[in-house]
Amino acid sequence: MPDKERSADRRGFLRNSGRALGFVAVGGVAGRLLSNASGEKFVWQINPAKCIQCGNCATACVVAPSASRCTHDFTMCGYCRICSCFFPPDAPKLNEGAENQLCPVGAIKRSFVEEPYYEYSVDQELCIGCARCVKGCTAFGNGSMYMQVRRDLCVDCNECAISVVCEGKAFELIPLSKQYLPKGAPST
Repeated sequence: MPDKERSADRRGFLRNSGRALGFVAVGGVAGRLLSNASGEKFVWQINPAKCIQCGNCATACVVAPSASRCTHDFTMCGYCRICSCFFPPDAPKLNEGAENQLCPVGAIKRSFVEEPYYEYSVDQELCIGCARCVKGCTAFGNGSMYMQVRRDLCVDCNECAISVVCEGKAFELIPLSKQYLPKGAPST
């Protein structure tokens, strides 16, 4: 093949390749704009159905204490006298003494309602996101305790530090309009 023909073929190839790359780039930009046409922001949240209470929320979050905290769904709670989110399985006594509590920082509060019922609430200021209470409630109780990312505490990392190390792969990006994934809700 003469040099002139080879040169023309090379130019044609480069010109067509340049056009194809241009179309791909324009298509990618257009697709990105169309996919985010609503302007919806996405935020990190824990899917309670996938959370295995690994404890990484307490240590991996860039916010100290963690932006992931225990949430209590009172509609699911049994108001038990002996609650597995409050008492460890080997509690020396069944009272509110620190040595008898599962939570290492005393964030779970136990209040007498009437015999034999007690109410358990989470002091969000004390909670460090260790998920010990959630693990106890899930293993031996009805699962009314679960982990959620507190939107008012989260700094919205591009790649959530906890999501990278989450053993249950429970961290998901959800629309800001939802913000929370209640226990029992379908996964995104």
